[in-house]
Amino acid sequence: MTTKKIGVFTGSRSEYGLLVPIMRAVEAHPDLQLSVVSGDPSPGNPEFPISAHVPIARQDETPASTPNAIGQGVLGLTKALDQLELDALIVYGDRFEALAAMIASTQRGLATAHIEGGDLTQGGTLDDVVRHAMSKLAHLHFPTNADAARRLRDMGEENWRITTAGFPPIDLIEARDFAGLEDVVVELGLDSESPVPTVLFTLHPISTSPATASAEIAACMAAIGRAETELGAQIILTHPNGDVGSAAIIDALETFKSDHPKAILRKSLGRHLYHGVLNYCGQHGGVCVGNSSSGLKETPAFHCPTVDIGPRQNGRLRGENVLHVPCEENAIFDAIRTALTDRAFQSAVRKADNPYGQGNAGPTIANVLAETDLSSTSVIQKQTVF
Repeated sequence: MTTKKIGVFTGSRSEYGLLVPIMRAVEAHPDLQLSVVSGDPSPGNPEFPISAHVPIARQDETPASTPNAIGQGVLGLTKALDQLELDALIVYGDRFEALAAMIASTQRGLATAHIEGGDLTQGGTLDDVVRHAMSKLAHLHFPTNADAARRLRDMGEENWRITTAGFPPIDLIEARDFAGLEDVVVELGLDSESPVPTVLFTLHPISTSPATASAEIAACMAAIGRAETELGAQIILTHPNGDVGSAAIIDALETFKSDHPKAILRKSLGRHLYHGVLNYCGQHGGVCVGNSSSGLKETPAFHCPTVDIGPRQNGRLRGENVLHVPCEENAIFDAIRTALTDRAFQSAVRKADNPYGQGNAGPTIANVLAETDLSSTSVIQKQTVF
C-alpha cells in the first residue's frame, strides 16, 4: 500500500494542543505520513516539525480584520498546499483560520476531513455558521458525540462520511499526558503546603457583539476579586482568543493583576499545563470559570466543576459538572461559591459521566483515513441526501 501524506492544519497554539492526539496517531500509522500546516503567527516549539507555515492573523480590531485575514489565509494556504502535494488535510473546529484552510483545501479538490462538525453553539458567536459551512465543504466528518453526528446527517451529509470519534484531547487525558500536581504547583507558584481553592478563568469575546466585552469582563473581574477576598481562592487568569473585542479583555486582566498581585496571569498555559491545572482543580477543590468551550468539553474528564458564563456556549453538549449563569457579578460569584463550597454539588461532579468519549479519537481518525480511497471521485464529489 502506498503511504498517504496527511496534512493537519493548526491555526493557533491552543488548537495545536487539541490536535496532538490526531497528529501522534497519524505519525504512528504505518500507512500514513504526517505533514503539519500551521497558521499560527507564533507557533512556539511544536512537538512535530512544521511542513508549511502560513501566518493568519487579524491586523487590528476593525470588523474588516477577520475577512481580510481569511482572504490572506486562503491565498497563502493555497500556495502551500500546491507545494505539499497532500492526499488529505485535517481541519479542526470553527475559527476563521480553520475556515481559510477549509476553503483552500476543498476548492482545490483535496480530500478534507473536519473535526468537531455538528456541534451546536447558539450564544451569539459566529462559530455555528462557520462550523456548519465548513461541514458542508468537508468530505469526511469526525464529530465528537452522537448528537453532533445526527445533526450532520440532518444537514444532508451522507452517513458513510461520518465517524463519531470522540473529543481528541480525551486521548491525552486518559493517558495521563499532562502536568503532574507537583509540576503545576512549581510552574505557577501555587500554595502547596495547605492547598486553597483555585479559580482558573478564561473569557473570550462574543463575535457578534464585541462592544460588550468591556462590560462582560468588568462583571467577571468583580466576581473573581470577591472569590479571592471572600473565599480565599488563588486566581489563575489566561488571555482570550484573538477575536475582535479581545483587547478590552486583556486590558482588564492586566489591571486586575496590578490590583491583585497574588493573581497569576498567563497569555497561554499550553495544553500540557492547562490540563494539569484542570486536574489540580479537580483534585483540590478548584473551579474552571469563563465562557471557553474547554470548560464544557475537557473539565468532565477531570471531575472539575465549571461555571459557564453568558450565552457563548448556549446549546453545546454539557455534563453535570457545569453551572450556567448570566454575565452578572452576583450570579457569577454565587456559582463560584457553590462550586468551591457546596459538598453535594462537588459529590455530584465526582460521579458525573463524561459526555465527550473515553479516549480513542486519534487512532479512530487515522484508521479511517488509511482505509479510505482519498482520491476516489465518490469522496470528492459530495451528494446531499434528505
